Order: sequence, then C-alpha cells, then structure tokens
Amino acid sequence: MPIAVRPILLLLLLAVSRPASAQSAGWPVYGGHAAADHYSSLSQINRSNVQQLKLAWQFDAGEKGGLETTPLIVGRVLYAYTANSKVIALDAATGQLIWQFDSGIKGNSPERGLAYWTDGNESRILASVTNFLYALNAQDGKPVPDFGEQGRIDLRKNLRGDYRLQSVQMTSPGIIYKDLIIVGGRNPESHPSPPGDVRAFDVHTGAERWRFHTIPHPGEFGYETWPKDAWTYSGAANNWAGMSLDEKRGIVYVPTGAPTFDFYGADRVGNNLFADTLLALDANTGKRIWHFQGVHHDIWDRDFPAPPALVTIRRNGKHIDAAAQTTKQGYLFLFDRVTGKPLFPVNERPFPRSNIPGEVTAATQPVPVAPEPFARQMLTEDLLTQRTPAAHEWAAKTFSTYLSGGQFIPTGLDKETVVFPCFLGGAEWGGPAVDPRRGIIYINSNEAACVIALTENKPGRSSTGERTYHNQCSICHGDKRTGSPPTYPSLIEVGKRLSHVEIENTIMQGKGRMPAFPALQGEYMQALIKFVETGPANSENDNTSADDAAKAAYTNQDPQSHGANVYQDKCATCHGERREGKPPVFPALTGVGQRLTTDQLQDRIRKGGKLMPAFGSLADTDVSGLIAYLTAQNPIDADPDRDALYSSTAEGAPMKYRITGSNDFIDPDGYPGITPPWGTLNAIDLNTGKYLWKIPLGEYPELAAKGLTNTGTENYGGPIVTAGDLLFIGATVYDKKFRAFDSHTGKLLWETPLPNAGVATPATYMIDGKQYVVIAAGGGKDPKGTSGSVYQAFTLP
Repeated sequence: MPIAVRPILLLLLLAVSRPASAQSAGWPVYGGHAAADHYSSLSQINRSNVQQLKLAWQFDAGEKGGLETTPLIVGRVLYAYTANSKVIALDAATGQLIWQFDSGIKGNSPERGLAYWTDGNESRILASVTNFLYALNAQDGKPVPDFGEQGRIDLRKNLRGDYRLQSVQMTSPGIIYKDLIIVGGRNPESHPSPPGDVRAFDVHTGAERWRFHTIPHPGEFGYETWPKDAWTYSGAANNWAGMSLDEKRGIVYVPTGAPTFDFYGADRVGNNLFADTLLALDANTGKRIWHFQGVHHDIWDRDFPAPPALVTIRRNGKHIDAAAQTTKQGYLFLFDRVTGKPLFPVNERPFPRSNIPGEVTAATQPVPVAPEPFARQMLTEDLLTQRTPAAHEWAAKTFSTYLSGGQFIPTGLDKETVVFPCFLGGAEWGGPAVDPRRGIIYINSNEAACVIALTENKPGRSSTGERTYHNQCSICHGDKRTGSPPTYPSLIEVGKRLSHVEIENTIMQGKGRMPAFPALQGEYMQALIKFVETGPANSENDNTSADDAAKAAYTNQDPQSHGANVYQDKCATCHGERREGKPPVFPALTGVGQRLTTDQLQDRIRKGGKLMPAFGSLADTDVSGLIAYLTAQNPIDADPDRDALYSSTAEGAPMKYRITGSNDFIDPDGYPGITPPWGTLNAIDLNTGKYLWKIPLGEYPELAAKGLTNTGTENYGGPIVTAGDLLFIGATVYDKKFRAFDSHTGKLLWETPLPNAGVATPATYMIDGKQYVVIAAGGGKDPKGTSGSVYQAFTLP
C-alpha cells in the first residue's frame, strides 16, 4: 500500500504537482523517448563545464539487492523503484520522498523502468511487480481501483493452462500508445514455459485490447516454421527487452528472444518464427507489418537484448527513418522502419549443421555486411590472456580442450563449445544511445567467452530431485552445482547459507537473473530442494563421478520404487509400461506373484527363458527390487517424472539431451581468460556504417593499482547522449564509476565513484533552468562488491 503523505510534506506535494516551468524538461519515457534513443536536447551541462559536476542530492531506500532502474521524470517528480520493487516518487530537485507504494510483494527480479500515461487531466504510473501490472495514481501512488482487479492485472492469466503454474514477469516496462499499454515479459528458458504473447491492455480498465502470438496458431503467418501444434506446448519467444514506438505512424517495434529450450531444439524443428525476431506491429491492432528474424532456430540464446533505437539517417541526399537493432553476438542491424528493408546488406551465410541426434539447425543465418561487429567474433589461441605467464598457461591448456569455431557453431556432445561473445553480450539490455542530429549510435558491449556442452539424459539413473535440477537449474548452475561465478553462483552448501524456506521462496519467486518456477510443486519442489542442499546421494564433496553418483541415487530408493525403475529399463519394452504384456508373444506380468514363487522369479530373471534374455549381470539390489515391484499387491508405478526430462511434470516435452551448464572462461584468479578489452564503448556513424571511435569501458581497481589500466570490464545499463555533446554512462560492474565522455571523440571528461555500481541507464532533466543527471547505484552484479538502493543526482554549482 502507499505510504501516507505526512503533513509536513503537503506543501511539497502541492509544489511538485505544479506544471514545470518553461525552463524545464523531463525524461518521461523509459529510454528518454518512445523512440528509445536515450537522447536529451539539454545542453547546459556540456563539454566545457562537465568537470564541475557535483552531487546535488542522494536518496537511499535502505534496501539491499541492487537496482537496474532508469527513473522517469515528469514535471518536478522523479518516479522509480527501490531494490525490493517498491515504487517511489521523489522531488526531482531535492530527492525528498513524496510517496511510496508497497505492493506487499518483495520483488527480487530486475525492474528496469516504469511507464507514464496522461490525458492531460489524469495521470497514471504503470508499474510491474513480479507477475502483476499495477496502475497507480501519479499524484499519491494509490492503485486505481477500476483498473484490472483492484488496481492490477495478473499477467499469468489467459496464456496457457493453470495460470498459477505460469511464470511471467516484466523486467522492462511496457510502452504507452494512446490509451494502451503494450507489454511483453520474461519467461523461463526451459520447459514448461508459457508462450511469449505480446499483449495490449486498456490503461483505463486493464481489459485486453489485442494480442500477437509470437508462436503462431493454426492459420497464422509463420505456423509452418514450427512442428504441428507447437503453440500448445512450446514456450517463450518473448519480449523481455522492452519496445520502441513510432508515435506518428502508430508502429510499435518488438524485439523477441529465443524459444524454449534455449540450447536444444529437437521438439521445435523449423526456423521458429517469431522467436529472435524484430517485429513491427500496428500499435492500434497488433497486426504484423513486417518482421526480421535475426537467428533461425536459435540454440545459442541469442535474444534481441534491447529495443531498437529509432533515428533518421542520411543516404544519397535523402533522409530515411530507420530502426537500429543491437544484438548479443555483436551485430548491428539497420532497417527502414516503415518497410523493414535492411539499409546495409544482410547475407544469409551457411553454417555447419548439428550432428546431435534429433537436432536440425538452420542451414543459414543472417549476417550484416556493415557495420563491422562491435565485439570480437571467434576465440582463437592468439586471443588468450597474457595477463601473467601462469594465467596464459592455464588458458592455453584449457582452450585446447574446447571446440571453437565462431558464431553459430552447433554445441558439441560432451565437448565444451565456445560461445563468444557469451550469452550476456555483446550488447545487452541497457540499449544504445543515438544522437539524432548526427545519426551516430553509441553502444556499450561486453567481451567475454563462455563454454557449454550437451550431454545425454539418463533418467533411469537419477532421482526425481536430480532430474528436476538438470531440467531447470543446471543450465546456469552446472551439472555439479558449482555455478560459474560471478555470473551464476555456486549452490554447493547452499543449505548452510539459506534456510529450506528461503530456498523454496527463491525458486517460486525468482531472484536477479533467475526467473520464477511456480510450476514446481509438491514432491518435485521438495525433491529439488533436497538435491540442491545435499547433491547426489553418496557423493563426497561432489567428487564422485556423475555416473556413480546417479547410480547411487537410483539404488538408494525403497525396494519397490527402485524395482519400478528397473522394470521400466529392462522389461517394459516387451511386457509393457503397465505390465500388461503383448500376448501371445509377451505374457502379461500382472499377478505374476500369484503364479510364480520368489525363487522362480529370481531364476527366470537370472537365466532367461524362451524369448526372454538372461539378466545375469543385474545387481542383487536390482533383482530384489524388481521382484518386490512385480509381486506387490498394488505395485507402484515408476517415478512419474522419470521421462519428463525437460519439464517439472510428466506432461512436459521429453528431451534426450540437456545442457551441462554455462561456464565462463575465467582464469584461476577470476579474470577473463582472453586479452582485453573486456568491455567497450563504440561510436558508429549510421549514415556510413563506419566507426568514429572505440574505447575500453571500465577497469578492475586491483589491476589498475598494479598498472594494468583500461582493460574494460563487464558492464550493464546503457548510455545517454545530450545536445551538450556528452555521453553519460555508469554500467561498469567492478570500478563503480559514473563517467562522462566527449561524444565526438570518446575522450573521458569526468568521472565519479558511486556508492554501488551504477548498473542502470542514467537519465537527465531540467527543473527551473537547472540541469541534472541521475543514476541508480544499486550494484549487485559483483559478489564481492556492495549492493543497495541508492539514487544520486548531479548538477553544476
């Protein structure tokens, strides 16, 4: 509920409710404008005086957990989130709290921004908290009771099946068009996952006005790019990154991500429209105008990570309205935003096909001729770290075991395969900035490698908890629960760090990069928690081989349960899954305990008979368990989840292969195993496709102290650019700096330390003739660093 406004703040509330003066300008939309250009026409702060910036105000919500929010500034009010997903309104000139809305839900997932709607008389803040979309009165933060169900919409509803078992959360805000809010959402990357439908809701009532199926239904364009009826079981192909909008033409631009399962697509043979696609939709109706698919049949998690920036370029003396789409793999695509025609040629290049049984990769993938990629494309031996001789020796030895072939190389079977850039970019969710005066785009990029491998699932040799873990968790945390810090934390001894209830809440609600898993219920949830806490049965410090550990878990069941799985492995092919047999060739085994004694059954199992082969090598525990199962008065069935290899329930889609985990290529000291730069900032002329400049972004303080500076680092949150010829960016994970660069040259002009890393896109605004630059300083990406819920605003003296 909103915090009541104290009497002492009444005058403040009245003051900030006044319209802004003529010498004021805001940041009313996520990304600055509906065009997602991250541009401001303000120039009071410029190249000549930016060195004089000082702290104007700071707001600290006193919460841990990190922030990725870009605030909105409308009139004299700044709207934002706290780290725990409370919505706040601050006086944008002083940072003083005006109101706070607490939904009662402690959000642990990223909240990157809000949406603002007004008709000139009434104003609303559209705010997501986990799976809910709230409409709040912009004046006091109270939910609008006529919107949805008592002020909110549950985004899980009307997607597929029991809505309570669906996982959909908004990490990026929806976009406002007239009286609509158009939204996507973050979905799980493994089965089960709901479809990534794009939906438009009425801002007044919360009623759904239109919907676009990113996994087409029968009769819809693109249906033939999936197996028949894939829309009934396939998931994701979702818009988690946000959208941009051509308000004049009424076109909304919707970038989508990969379909589930991210890394193996045997159950979704085909190109899979509209996954990994930039969609241009009629914002009034949701009808498709044009589309471009950036990855066909994605098995590399190459989601489009940010909304396209809309800009007008010059070509052959003419002005062309364009859309610039960044990518995780380091490509930049540029389109005529009316027709979808590429403004630089895009070639469909052939790539190797997968040799994994069941996997059918696309024969070609689209590659732009220009601009050149803003991230390196293939890891080779000459790119291995030279930071120290020991680090290089480790990198060379480790790299020699990898498969490395550049973009779109199919993942190897039990062979770690390099993904470079890794899944977190290249470009990421912060998005680019564009100077519309010059047609220059600015992109910050990560440069790091990681490795993945596929392995065969062997369900008969593992417990329900272990299978559920591999189905849902090992993608990030690895087969051995060791994770890949700092990106994905280790789960070894997690039971000593978190209580049973805390682990369950994290699984159900999600946290940080981790989505929610509400479909995990009952025995599956408890079995998963037990496995996460203890690992495979009888594994000493996780040094037991995977096969031995799985066998231990398999044999460590009660005899009848164990026997049920032995039966499915050894007997069901001939005698049927339910012991019904296939008479007269294979007799039914129902009631066999009434026809044969235990000794006779054991003899038949060991020695065979007629068409039945002998099973003399079966362990005694296997034989005794099998007999217990066959002779029980009411034999239990085998583990119901036994064949649901990539789902949490038996109704899910069975998959033969799974990923062993994503492992960052990091040396033993914790630094990237490649040569710098490890993060860059790029300026590209969209009129010509040529680079104006490229610089490293960020550094590791401890390496800089030893003389290794300007290495670049992992970075999240995008830049903004201003008419003062400045580019502002935080983003760097380890040095916690906020910087201003000359947008023409890339020269560093100003920097300041933040209390926590500013992994968020900043915003700039003016009130009463005074320009401010504000950034969320939440940290949370560096496990050794600090996190919090702080906003800092800077201005000139």
